[in-house]
Amino acid sequence: MNIMVTGGAGFIGSHFCNLILNSYPADKILVVDKGTYAADFNFLRNLSLQFPNRLFIRKADINQSDLIAEWVDVFKIDTIVNFAAESHVDNSIADVEPFLMSNVNGTVRLLEVARQKGISRFIQISTDEVYGDSHLNGKHFSEDSPLRPSSPYAASKAAADMMVLANHRTYGQDVCITRSANNYGTRQYPEKLIPKIIKRAVADQLVPIYGVGNNCRSWLSVEDNCRAIDLVLRKGQSGKVYNVPGNQSVSNLELVTQILKRLNKPASLIKHVADRPGHDLNYLITGQPIELMGWQASHNIMSDLSDLVDWYTGNYSWLEQRKVGKQ
Repeated sequence: MNIMVTGGAGFIGSHFCNLILNSYPADKILVVDKGTYAADFNFLRNLSLQFPNRLFIRKADINQSDLIAEWVDVFKIDTIVNFAAESHVDNSIADVEPFLMSNVNGTVRLLEVARQKGISRFIQISTDEVYGDSHLNGKHFSEDSPLRPSSPYAASKAAADMMVLANHRTYGQDVCITRSANNYGTRQYPEKLIPKIIKRAVADQLVPIYGVGNNCRSWLSVEDNCRAIDLVLRKGQSGKVYNVPGNQSVSNLELVTQILKRLNKPASLIKHVADRPGHDLNYLITGQPIELMGWQASHNIMSDLSDLVDWYTGNYSWLEQRKVGKQ
């Protein structure tokens, strides 16, 4: 395969590139990334030294259709995996426009390039947040559950998903969507919960928790998610959605408490702050279709937590170089 990985300098996208290059010697990757504040090109550059004729990096906005189309021809792209997205919920509440431009408009433009160029497969990377709050009905969401997003971010991803499926129905495009639980792993930008906690706690700064901290999230390792995405890429049924669930749900307060314990930091660092608007209490998804294809999560957040803390503390200079918040 010759794969265009949009948003490949981001957290999940870069892990996906690493998996593909190490697993499929014949595959080549073109990363297209806008280079927003959360991008990490250094990792990709190092990866390109390991795979000098198989990984290519270009900096561009996915809304630059003419440029994307040109690169499809130059690099003989036959597959697109779209990780490109603005993803921080708090930022979407403060300013929705970048989310609409990247997550919705950018996806539409990519789909059009894929259709015009006869791309054989288009994989859209989405989120379980499109289903809304599991607490409202007390059930796990399946791939057929209605979409009831609570935040502007989730709404933008739901809109993109609907466009992907509409293109399959209208134009017959070969598409699949993956919707995963919360991801964790190394090299995650510290606006996200786990690296944010570690960064602040190591510096003996207060660790803010929204509300009383009983909001729960199901956690999925980025490695497990990338294996699922790869499986869908190669064996997924066109026009289908595949949930990728985590295997353990943990409250935010419990997660913060456990991280502080591993850092030997006092619980007094925890500071409860006013909850954010529309904050979902819980996300719970089933994953029968992906599990029937042979995928299972092999990692567990609590089992991995000590190693994860060790990585971030051992690479604290990497954390320090990355400011939290919109840049």
